[in-house]
Amino acid sequence: MPIGVLVNALAIATGGILGTIAGGRLSQDFKEKLNMVFGCCSFAMGISSICLMENMPAVVFSVIIGTSIGLAVHLGDWIQKGAILLQKGIASVWKMEKSAEGSAAFREEQTSMLITIIVLFCASGTGIYGSIVAGMEGDHSILIAKSILDLPTAMIFACGLGAVVAFIAIPQFLIFFLLFLLAGVIYPLTTPAMVNDFKACGGILLFATGFRMIKLKAFPTADMIPAMVLVMPVSWFWVEYVLPFVQ
Repeated sequence: MPIGVLVNALAIATGGILGTIAGGRLSQDFKEKLNMVFGCCSFAMGISSICLMENMPAVVFSVIIGTSIGLAVHLGDWIQKGAILLQKGIASVWKMEKSAEGSAAFREEQTSMLITIIVLFCASGTGIYGSIVAGMEGDHSILIAKSILDLPTAMIFACGLGAVVAFIAIPQFLIFFLLFLLAGVIYPLTTPAMVNDFKACGGILLFATGFRMIKLKAFPTADMIPAMVLVMPVSWFWVEYVLPFVQ
């Protein structure tokens, strides 16, 4: 049962609705300081996952090579292009809020903001990592923790964008549910060490996400996603073929 996936989708939908109702009642200072708290929570989730690491060389190698692959194929740009298409589809169903002036600059800012949160909710390392872990082990804690962060985040963005934010829950659910199903097939082929190294790799992505949330450093988190595909086979190769020669 994809409990975590459902909870996360409901959190985004609920946050979008509440933010639409609240409108502009929240001050900019309140929003910025709350984002800093979100970043701290992401750091905490990342650290707890990194501590499970069993084969550091395999994890570090996977992060470096995986990120290099992502940058080489411009994965982040492709995800952004997908977000633009999704934004157009959502906008055709529900118009975004307009300013009193209805200026082109304001509408451009709204579009940019919507693309950002589509990527954040649908293609974040946290969501991908949490969905796969939930499918492999039935552990929904990561997605539930992400939901606690996503609800107020969606609410804050919806204050400026309106109910369109709630619609993002639909593609987000479809993507995470697919990952949840695929993980159930992969899990029987894994070992405990592979799973722990996978969690540690996801923890590094969570840590990078925290830096983006507090706007300290814009880590290429979308380009880092291939690392999560590499880490389990690299961990297996390290244990089976490299460790016997270095111990």
